[in-house]
Amino acid sequence: MAIAKAERLMNLALCLLGTRRPLSKRELRDSIEAYVEAFGPGNGASGSDDSFNRMFERDKDDLRELGLVIETVESLDGEIGYLARRDSNRLPPITLDAEEAAALGLAAKVWQQARLAGAASGALQKLRAAGLPEDVDPYGAHGALEPRIPVHEAAFEPLMLACRDRRPVVFDYRKATAAHPEQRHVEPWALECWRGHWYLAGWDRDRGAERVFRLSRITGKVRSRGGRYTAPVPDVVTVRETVASWAGEIADRTARIRLRSDAGYPLRAKATSVRELGDGWDELEIPYGHGLDAWLVEFGPDVVVLEPAELRADVVDRLRAVAKG
Repeated sequence: MAIAKAERLMNLALCLLGTRRPLSKRELRDSIEAYVEAFGPGNGASGSDDSFNRMFERDKDDLRELGLVIETVESLDGEIGYLARRDSNRLPPITLDAEEAAALGLAAKVWQQARLAGAASGALQKLRAAGLPEDVDPYGAHGALEPRIPVHEAAFEPLMLACRDRRPVVFDYRKATAAHPEQRHVEPWALECWRGHWYLAGWDRDRGAERVFRLSRITGKVRSRGGRYTAPVPDVVTVRETVASWAGEIADRTARIRLRSDAGYPLRAKATSVRELGDGWDELEIPYGHGLDAWLVEFGPDVVVLEPAELRADVVDRLRAVAKG
């Protein structure tokens, strides 16, 4: 929602909530700054009455969709007026048990390292004023639960807002095996933290497929783009499962590689068998899943893929791409 429209709706809602009697369209038009600027006398707008009526009806429908109860009242002289009674728009008392209160407190603590910290703290204070128990320990009975979600990437906030508002974005992204970043046009779906790193799942317009991006590999600014999404957003976005699969942690095959004796300790930790070959080389069998080729490339000349042939070909292609860059 544009800032100008959000401000106009807020002013209209406050005006309807603050009045003691029904206000006519004319009175609302003369009282709300956005209406005065757009449809006031002397602005030279043709057909301003019809334009105002259409905007007002849309604004009224938007407020009702947001949950505001707006009454339509006809006066004795037949003039239609509008108001939003406070008793009709008052939230019911908030009743939370200890577990629910602790969950809300914990959620507010999670964002302490992000710019959402102020908003979360303010929301928690309002909930406490409305009845949230003061003595609830959000960290648990023994203080053992310490929520920490690090948010160091500058791309996090603009991407979070783009996911919320369903806005396409453009950013420069450097893959682990690429020497230089390239521009990506993405329809963002969801952000998720996995093993200390933030990932974005979305629809890559250039590739016409779902992709997952690690935020730490986004370079420069994230720019918003107008227009609607071109691909449907899935009901469930499995970011962690996708990243785990791409990292080779969901394996359904076995790969056989040669590895220098003094290198590749992360690979050795995953190996199901290790055999010394001599001349400074070992032979390893490791679980093989999608994305293993990208990981093996990071070890450069210390790794040689023996089989399967398709994995060997993928690694060679990636190394050639890096060499050309």
